[in-house]
Amino acid sequence: MRLDWGWLRNALLLSLLLGLGRAHDDSEADVEVEDSLGLDDEEMRVLMSEDEAIAKRTNVASKKTATADANVSFQVTYKTPVPTGEVYFAETFDDGSLERWQQSKTVKGDADDEIAKYDGKWSVEALKENTVPGDKGLVLKSRAKHHAISALLHKPFVNNIFFFRYEVNFQDGIDCGGAYIKLLSHTDDLNLEQFHDRTPYSIMFGPDKCGEDYKLHFIFRHTNPLNKDIEEKHAKRADVDLKKFYTDKKTHLYTLVLNPDNSYEMFIDQSSVSRGNLLFDVIPPVNPARDIDDPSDSKPADWDERAKIPDPEAVKPDDWDEEAPAKIEDSNAIKPESWLDDELAFVPDPSAEKPEDWDEEMDGEWEAPQIPNPVCETALGCGEWKRPMINNPQYKGKWKAPLVDNPNYQGVWKPRKIQNPEFFEDLHPFRMSPFRAIGLELWSMTSDIYFDNFIVTSHKEVADRWASDSWGLKKLVASANEPGIFAQLMIAAEERPWLWIVYVLTVGLPVGLMVLFCWPKFVFLCLIPADSIEVEVEEAEEEEEEEEEEEEEEEEEVNGLSGDNEEDEEEGEEETKGPERTSDDPVSVTVNTESCVESCLVNEPVLTFTCLTSCFIHFDIEQVKR
Repeated sequence: MRLDWGWLRNALLLSLLLGLGRAHDDSEADVEVEDSLGLDDEEMRVLMSEDEAIAKRTNVASKKTATADANVSFQVTYKTPVPTGEVYFAETFDDGSLERWQQSKTVKGDADDEIAKYDGKWSVEALKENTVPGDKGLVLKSRAKHHAISALLHKPFVNNIFFFRYEVNFQDGIDCGGAYIKLLSHTDDLNLEQFHDRTPYSIMFGPDKCGEDYKLHFIFRHTNPLNKDIEEKHAKRADVDLKKFYTDKKTHLYTLVLNPDNSYEMFIDQSSVSRGNLLFDVIPPVNPARDIDDPSDSKPADWDERAKIPDPEAVKPDDWDEEAPAKIEDSNAIKPESWLDDELAFVPDPSAEKPEDWDEEMDGEWEAPQIPNPVCETALGCGEWKRPMINNPQYKGKWKAPLVDNPNYQGVWKPRKIQNPEFFEDLHPFRMSPFRAIGLELWSMTSDIYFDNFIVTSHKEVADRWASDSWGLKKLVASANEPGIFAQLMIAAEERPWLWIVYVLTVGLPVGLMVLFCWPKFVFLCLIPADSIEVEVEEAEEEEEEEEEEEEEEEEEVNGLSGDNEEDEEEGEEETKGPERTSDDPVSVTVNTESCVESCLVNEPVLTFTCLTSCFIHFDIEQVKR
């Protein structure tokens, strides 16, 4: 009998292919990170060479001082981003001041007096984690308070391709609150000190979350050219799951792009999450319907909307019994012999006692609680026996006439259409109200929301370069500071202990089989105790001596020597000694396997599984050989 190793080879090949696939995915992810920074090869080499030099200096300094920042395990050379072209607004907060920003001094109109005031605190500070030395941002500091702060643009934005970018980091997660930005409309009465929730804005964009509802807002306000009413238009929801951007405590880059052809697109971390057209993909639509239902029209009294009606010529059959019940007693049922008619299913508990504080005048007469009758436990039932109910084969129910087509059917009535008196057609909603300032008007149940690197421009290359010089460095640092794959697996197992079983099955078994398949002799020599090996060596030497003696006997027989007496003597000695145990003896195989298992139990968990696998496969092989 031969052992089929084909399945084992296939398993090992599959494990290797999966490992290569994961390595390939990791390498592609690294390439995507580099590509997302917008740097060419030369710039990336310069950046990494500077990083290596800084890392060396950092290592030397850490050895001398024996201290290090736990949040900064990867250093980059940071310089405050400078716009490389024309911009309408740019802010880095790296100077640590809010001189160009105005905090609101008004109150929220529809809020309680205790919380109506915009007294939430703002601060300029560095990130808590994955810090880039020298980089600072605007931080919302107060929990459960209204915040409002704004700044004027360098110049008003009017009817041009629009790129708006900024960064957000929910450093402590987010329970309920927003991190969206308002671009305030250019009006004659714009006063940043009086900035509040009803201050006119042209665009609102950014993340918002409450409960399990994760949103990315894009709202623009459109002016009706007929009556000058202003209405909010909401873009459709993002096409991806947004939850991770609110929970991973990383800095994310939010981008809104508007084009003169009315197309729009939203990005998170330079990946598109939603796109559409201002004319067709917003709610409510920009342009009203040309025709509408006539509100004065009403359905005629004789209008018949019934497509089917009961057949007026149908007659109920004479044998149709509408009174027949749906269920009847089973006439074939017989009461079991062990059924106890005179016993109750429940009886008073004989061990129950009336509570000492029981007042019969207040509580009534005390009665012992009911318990299942112990006599009924051995019987099929107690009490009055009744036949079980079954479906009535004669049951037909209420007779109804079959349905036929309605000869008078006129269809579903709809009011007539008339021209919409409020109809207008605006084919260029992109030409929305110009805006003059940028503002944050927020309420949050979580503090320490981080904002940074605002930019408004009409040039994609300017926005991309700005992102690579700011958010790109943050992403590099965050990626470098992420725990390795082993640490991530350990963290996941702490939250979900059942993952240990998955780890053992996916790692221990393939490794054990690979070692066993590639180096079987080495594995068995390592697993079998030294005493067993010495015994096997002695047995091997005895076998060699016996083979030599047999060869000598054969030579003596050929030469005509009297070998019969010598053979008899040897057989007598063997009978006296008893049969020798070889490695093929079941007892020897069992002893070796038990010793192998004992030696495995002192190893690490994964190694123990691998070791035991080798022991039992070795035992099976020896049994097959025997």
